[in-house]
Amino acid sequence: MSFYTFARAIVKSVIKPLYRIETIGLEHFPKEGGVLLCANHIDNLDPPVVGFTAPRPVYFMAKAELFKNPLMRKLMINIQAFPVKRGMSDREALRTGLKYLKDGEVVGLFPEGTRSKSGEIGKGLAGAGFFALRSNAHIVPCAIIGPYKPFRKLKVVFGPPIDFTEMRNNKVSAEVATEAIMSEIKKLKDQNLR
Repeated sequence: MSFYTFARAIVKSVIKPLYRIETIGLEHFPKEGGVLLCANHIDNLDPPVVGFTAPRPVYFMAKAELFKNPLMRKLMINIQAFPVKRGMSDREALRTGLKYLKDGEVVGLFPEGTRSKSGEIGKGLAGAGFFALRSNAHIVPCAIIGPYKPFRKLKVVFGPPIDFTEMRNNKVSAEVATEAIMSEIKKLKDQNLR
């Protein structure tokens, strides 16, 4: 058993009952091929929650600061995270993400880049659109509907993959592509609020 599988099982056994997590839309998740999994960001627990509710292992892009401490760095690598420098175009992170997608893996992103204090879905950064346009991956939107309050239900909703054919053919900008992704996440959230 890999460290990732072990850590996923431990985290799931603690967090799932505590926040009464309900997972919706797993039937939409592609069983194979590269997947760009894009979710809104409301809490520090989002990465582990999306990680154990997704039906396939997820490689998360995480802020570079988390890799500075050697122990933390080892942990991040073992849970399949890779670093991104925030506030700039990090070519190494973009190359790493594209490689995982081309290799048929699942790459998890929070396009907003930071947590939403209000819980409202904010504007996404261009990185998500870049990955969507530069790869042939399935683009799966995911809405986390909180708040994180013990013993209150939290929903994780996976939507059907977004058809990016037209956007790729028309060579739209990464910003426009990200807006389309954020719009789908918002739609998922609005449809599943009750």
